[in-house]
Amino acid sequence: MLRSHYCGQVNETLVGQTVSVCGWVHRRRDHGGVIFIDLRDREGLLQCVFDPDAVEAFGAADKLRSEYVVQITGRVRPRPAGTENANLGSGKIELLGKEVTLLNKAETPPFHPDDETVGEETRLKYRYIDLRRPQMQKNLRLRHEVVKRIRNFMDAKGFVDVETPILTRATPEGARDYLVPSRTHPGSFFALPQSPQLFKQLLMMSGLDRYYQIARCFRDEDLRADRQPEFTQLDVETSFLSQAEIMAIIEELVKYLFLDVLGVDLGTLPHMSYEEAMRRYGSDKPDLRNPLELVDVKDLLNDVDFKVFAGPANDPKCRVTALRVPGGAKLPRSKIDAYTEFVKLYGAKGLAYIVVNEWSSKGRDGLQSPIVKNIHDRGLAGVIERTGAQDGDLIFFGADKSQVVSDALGALRLKLGNDLGLTEKGWKALWVVDWPMFEWDEREGGRWVSPHHPFTAPKQFDAQAIRNNPGEIVSQGYDIVLNGIELGGGSVRIHSSEVQQAVFDLLGITPDEQQEKFGFLLEALSYGAPPHGGLAIGIDRMIMLMAGGSSIREVIAFPKTQTAHDPLTNAPGAVDAKQLRELHVRSTVTAPAA
Repeated sequence: MLRSHYCGQVNETLVGQTVSVCGWVHRRRDHGGVIFIDLRDREGLLQCVFDPDAVEAFGAADKLRSEYVVQITGRVRPRPAGTENANLGSGKIELLGKEVTLLNKAETPPFHPDDETVGEETRLKYRYIDLRRPQMQKNLRLRHEVVKRIRNFMDAKGFVDVETPILTRATPEGARDYLVPSRTHPGSFFALPQSPQLFKQLLMMSGLDRYYQIARCFRDEDLRADRQPEFTQLDVETSFLSQAEIMAIIEELVKYLFLDVLGVDLGTLPHMSYEEAMRRYGSDKPDLRNPLELVDVKDLLNDVDFKVFAGPANDPKCRVTALRVPGGAKLPRSKIDAYTEFVKLYGAKGLAYIVVNEWSSKGRDGLQSPIVKNIHDRGLAGVIERTGAQDGDLIFFGADKSQVVSDALGALRLKLGNDLGLTEKGWKALWVVDWPMFEWDEREGGRWVSPHHPFTAPKQFDAQAIRNNPGEIVSQGYDIVLNGIELGGGSVRIHSSEVQQAVFDLLGITPDEQQEKFGFLLEALSYGAPPHGGLAIGIDRMIMLMAGGSSIREVIAFPKTQTAHDPLTNAPGAVDAKQLRELHVRSTVTAPAA
């Protein structure tokens, strides 16, 4: 046996005992003829000391260098008084080395595991070195602990773990599919699953009743900090449970994970309608730690001599909205100009504002803004009262199409919360419910689209109502949100062929396309489908939040960059002509040299 203990587990209870440890040389220090080796393994660091009187071991230690892999055997002893390290589990003791076995040499690494300044591209290229960092080890262990608890919880609730196919067929679920050409079916392609959506519904029609899976999913979409081309989700589906019952199970799971792993009590999660979330926060995933709120004021400004406000105020498709910033009067003009440029990124044409200097004593004369002269006293008083603005505050305004205002002021709200230190520390979770079943997309001539997916059930389970009043139909969809990040989402599903057909028709999915892509589902619905529903939680996102990270790449062992490239393996890469011929595929692009 090479090892009797892990480095980080050697402590004062082992004083006087002889132990053997294995790991990587984290640092080597030579202090006046005494050599110190900080040895590292997955459990932490252990200080090993070599005295010159142990000639052979001292000589071997003298030749060790950074990242060499070694076995050290020695006697555990207390550290001299005043040299203890309270930051280490092994900080009260050290190992007096008696034997050293070199297990493997190492080239000088491109960076030291302690170096936090290394760029991400380099870290991902040498990911096996990057993963030696204690933080990365901690993140992966955290992921393990969470997934282990998920499995235990789901098993206790009667859920059965079932794997679904990775090679499936392309379905319209919002993002582009990753396609895999078939050698045995020339000209045909498999698709990697964006989610196991159809299969988990089929499992409910099979009578499984309660299914879950730690599922790998694939989406060919533009990446950002919380997206990867391949990701992992907890996929759940149940039969004969209501929306409230499904949500209760998932809420219990999430609260259990945070309490048992982090010691964090999320409390009872409030429910907020989609309409309220967009109205108050400009987002369908509001961060409730931020106290700033959007306030609609179009009814106060519909008759002002300011077309920027009056036009949108009289247009039912627009919003005129105010955002009060407590203490914002002290912001310099340069900062206000910077925020104006910021909202333009979200489609806003500009950012009107009023600085509230001394409204309480001077009224209109206590306000500072180019737009004040164009707003009557009644409008100004109404805005001040409705926003709750006080002397020393600042009020920003958005006036445009409803979506533009929500996007721009919703993003500004978050930025102001961070910039001004208004966003609280800690955790705030909620459910966003009562989503619109359909939304009108004005692009490409206009059409109805689904905010979730075309299998979401309406609250009004009536095919004719869907056809007659699609804009008024509310779905049985629900998202769970934590600190402004969507952890997961789901819905009660459609279990009626007639209602599913009506939804497909409204979304413009032609009868031929319905049969081509969903014929098996429509057929399955006709053979006795139970009421069913479920949810998927993004495991990568949840672990990222729990680890205090800002990117899911920090909690995935081997992630891709934001261009969907893997610097470690240099994937994706070119394929030789013989393989392409076997797949009946011809490339129209010459791949760049590796």
